[in-house]
Amino acid sequence: MTAARQLAEWALALTWSEIPKNVQVIVKEHCADGIGNAIGGLSTEIARAAAATVSESGKSDAASMWGSDQRTSVPSAAFYNSILIHALDFDDTHAGGLVHATAPTLSTAWAIGESLNKTGKDVVTAYALGLEIICRLGGAAPYGFHSRGLHATQVCGTIASSVVAAKLMGLSLDQTVNAMGIAGSFSGGLLEFLNTGSSTKQIHPGIAAQAGITAATLASHGATGPETVLEGEYGIYKTLSDRAVDVESITYGLGSTWQAAKITIKPYPACQLSHVTLDAVKVAWNLAKSAGYMPSDVESIEALVHPDSANIVCEPLSDKFQPTTPYAAKFSLPWSAAALIVDSVLVVATFSEASISRDEVSAIAKKFSYTSPRSDAPAAAAAGSVLITTKDGRVFAGEVAASAGSPTNRLSRSALAEKFIAQCPNSREAGQFFDEIFSIEDLADISTFSAKVANLTR
Repeated sequence: MTAARQLAEWALALTWSEIPKNVQVIVKEHCADGIGNAIGGLSTEIARAAAATVSESGKSDAASMWGSDQRTSVPSAAFYNSILIHALDFDDTHAGGLVHATAPTLSTAWAIGESLNKTGKDVVTAYALGLEIICRLGGAAPYGFHSRGLHATQVCGTIASSVVAAKLMGLSLDQTVNAMGIAGSFSGGLLEFLNTGSSTKQIHPGIAAQAGITAATLASHGATGPETVLEGEYGIYKTLSDRAVDVESITYGLGSTWQAAKITIKPYPACQLSHVTLDAVKVAWNLAKSAGYMPSDVESIEALVHPDSANIVCEPLSDKFQPTTPYAAKFSLPWSAAALIVDSVLVVATFSEASISRDEVSAIAKKFSYTSPRSDAPAAAAAGSVLITTKDGRVFAGEVAASAGSPTNRLSRSALAEKFIAQCPNSREAGQFFDEIFSIEDLADISTFSAKVANLTR
């Protein structure tokens, strides 16, 4: 049996009660985080561009556009809401597969759930299986798609979203496998934005969600796709990945080992690959501050960075010292570390146009250097290690075993609530809504929650 068929068979049979209680809670935490990030993303340029694009694609009232009273078609709603979730790069990341798991899967489940009057339990079950599939697809060839210059979130998210859609649409096993096969031909997402700071990365989850729904719809009407879309001679791994694939890991332990429980919720709105080092910088700098040192006293910042992480957030190093766009700053470990030293925090405003032009931050960023010792362990397992040396020769060390928000160092419920509420203009409604998400499975119709999402902005 192919990997696609095994995934489809498991997904179509999955019920909410079969998901372990602790995983159910984690799934709802990620649901809350995704919606909060979407509300935060409303203020971005890419959100405005996506809204204008959707408005020109035709009128429909099938599904909601989060944060507003506007409605549109199911594929367009999933496209738009996915982009909102990912717009600030504040959304969750499965470090093993380097995929943003919630953006393409939650938006797909929600849009289809609304249009078909599905229950909260239906929607959150489909979302849970989507999380599991996108993580397993990415983790089977860690960093392989990125090594080929492709964004794993779109590559894997397209296929995962097709299964989410098939589950809610009631497709048969064969139709679901065909949907996955079709979705594979929509997989892509170029990483060239790393060299320009352009907005294409923010769009990739939207393409994945929209394409997954389109693939499932095509399959429902008889279109076919290759069942060997994953492991085949011209499947996504042999064609789009630059590293060996562990095909067995895609389906091993389905239902008993949950990758959905191993996704990081970000405390910083920056590339996940920087986080463990940033946490180490925070430890070292807090020690330096306690000793009376100021940012202007920093002589050097030396970090150990996993090679897979360094390729994306440290190289080319000279370009990372003074990023020219907010998105480029989010992918610059030197600049983010310097901003953390200057501001003591990394928040959404840190990566604004005005903020990234600060000479004082760039001056400290230029004092950053790193080494990348060879490692057989994945970047997801890397610890954070930093030495900050002051101009008078004092050395302050920062060491962390895992970044905040990671599976072994999860954010507390209160920290999640604080992050959620901070992104919502209506803090009173936000606090209540956040609490209600943790009983989302009890909703008779997911649509009743959509109006409440709009209220978060009022």
